[in-house]
Amino acid sequence: MNKGFNQLGSYISVYSLAILTFYTHSYFFEKELKREKLSTKLFTIPLLIILETIAYTICAFLIRHLFSYLHIIKLNSPIVFDEDFIVSNIWRSLYFIGFSTGYVYILKSFEDRKKVEALERQSLVTQIEKQALENDLVQSQNNFLRSQINPHFLFNTLNFIYNDARKKAPMAADAIMNLAEMMRYALKRPEASEMVPLSEEVEQIEHLINLHQLRTANTINLKLEVTGDLFGLRFPPLILLTLVENIFKHGNVTHSTQPAIIKIEYENDNLNISTINMVNDVKGKEHESHHVGIDNINKRLANFYKDEYIFRYYKDPLNRYITEIDVPVVNPMARLNLNL
Repeated sequence: MNKGFNQLGSYISVYSLAILTFYTHSYFFEKELKREKLSTKLFTIPLLIILETIAYTICAFLIRHLFSYLHIIKLNSPIVFDEDFIVSNIWRSLYFIGFSTGYVYILKSFEDRKKVEALERQSLVTQIEKQALENDLVQSQNNFLRSQINPHFLFNTLNFIYNDARKKAPMAADAIMNLAEMMRYALKRPEASEMVPLSEEVEQIEHLINLHQLRTANTINLKLEVTGDLFGLRFPPLILLTLVENIFKHGNVTHSTQPAIIKIEYENDNLNISTINMVNDVKGKEHESHHVGIDNINKRLANFYKDEYIFRYYKDPLNRYITEIDVPVVNPMARLNLNL
């Protein structure tokens, strides 16, 4: 019975000191790691370990004597504070200090991982919020650009209908029909970030040409040429209408030998739109261009196609104004037919 009690007392004396050393070192070591200056850490951490080994050795000696005095443990020989005792306790203290150091680093690695995960989540949330803001900005820009285009066209057309309807009821009726179709299309108002069927945009061009033909008693010399199957193709809204409006506003569309031309060509997943018209240089009829419509087209193409588009506009030596749009367009109907 005494032997078991003595053995239990030895375990209590050794492991109580070991546990105390373990948590004491982890507490002070963690505080030292949080210091910002590396030079301070290099001084204080070794000093901390030295003090802990000294404290461990002294406490081990005192606890042994105390437990022996209280008859918790029975010693075969008195404890001597000699070299063997000091070395063995220093080694034992370093053993537990090493475990405590590893424990602190493991806890720190878990904390660092949690911080990294929190930063990654915050970064993801920030990216989502940034993308949402960019989408809102693009939509606002497109809505603003649309608002610049629609009122100008609608009010000019309504002004013509008002003036002409008083004289020619049949022509006014035709004009109203074309205008009604265009207004119906405009009132659909797809989202600014959405494309629309290209065939519907072509229909609006035809309505616009018909309106101007009625207004000028069929004196307009303009050709609309469409090459390729446009069914299933989608394109940003109002770009084609802006190009045609610029032809009527700034171009000479009554030239007898040089017609204005609108070409829409689709081939091999590539869409090319070009316009050619003589510049209106008749004195008193020319209109100063501020390139608002051209700038709107360029911004809308950039919003939809980023860097994957070509937009050129220039005046050639023949006094013709030329615009060219070249964009990649995939026809989903064609791909579906190939798969079938």
